[in-house]
Amino acid sequence: MKFTIKDFRKRYPNDDVCLQELMQKRFGLSSKCPAKYCKKPTKFHKIKGRQCYECQWCGHQIYPTAGTIFHKSTTPLTDWFYVMYLMTATRSGVSAKEIQRQLGVTYKCAWRMCHQIRKAMDENTVLKGTVEADETYVGGKGKNNKRGRGAENKTLVFGLVERKGAVMGRVVGNVKSSTVMPIVRSQVAIGTQVMTDEYPIYNKLKINGYKHKRVNHGHKQYVRGNVHTNTIEGFWSQLKRSISGTHVSVSPQHLQKYVDEFAFRYNQRDEIMPMFDRLLRNLVLLS
Repeated sequence: MKFTIKDFRKRYPNDDVCLQELMQKRFGLSSKCPAKYCKKPTKFHKIKGRQCYECQWCGHQIYPTAGTIFHKSTTPLTDWFYVMYLMTATRSGVSAKEIQRQLGVTYKCAWRMCHQIRKAMDENTVLKGTVEADETYVGGKGKNNKRGRGAENKTLVFGLVERKGAVMGRVVGNVKSSTVMPIVRSQVAIGTQVMTDEYPIYNKLKINGYKHKRVNHGHKQYVRGNVHTNTIEGFWSQLKRSISGTHVSVSPQHLQKYVDEFAFRYNQRDEIMPMFDRLLRNLVLLS
């Protein structure tokens, strides 16, 4: 479902509307008062000039932003919501520098906002059906100018993708079977068919309860019937192009957040619910 900038501005014209949206999603505008001395069915009314609502009977106050990424932030809620919109409306994401230019805030503020929002993009999904597994290296060129396995100064990311389904990626310290297999067991349903290349770290897939098929990239074999890893490799290509084109470079310390962001957008590509609404829901659930 399309959610255009025109739709966004119409839905969230000011901070009060944004606050009401948070209140509605977290507590409801009509519900039982949580105060121990009240507990009556009530309607909560906005207090003018403050980010809170109060019970119509006892005056108990609720702050919708408390416990969220918006708590104690001096940045207007409309700006927060706009950054969320930009991060879900663009396929390649948006840089903190661009947020700084559009909002007129400091780079530090823009960078922090983006990273806080990315926390809600980490979704845990169990994959099934036909799953592809692969690893990639993200980062600049090392001294040996080598790409792929054995490259220097690059960060390793292991990924899994369900064909016509969700993708997930995890930044890992090495490409050992002892590192990869626990991730597979936690993210892929037992009995699933897993496609990989010839790398030995995948040799234990069958004894762990998976149906394993592979292609031999070392012998220039990339597709054998329906056996390939093209889906996950396509995601890697999009991730790397977007990072280099939008963010220029990403430090290993924060790479996982960017992987989660791109996986989130990939996983919402066919959903009926607008991506913005899914992100807002996740932020409420984090509180």
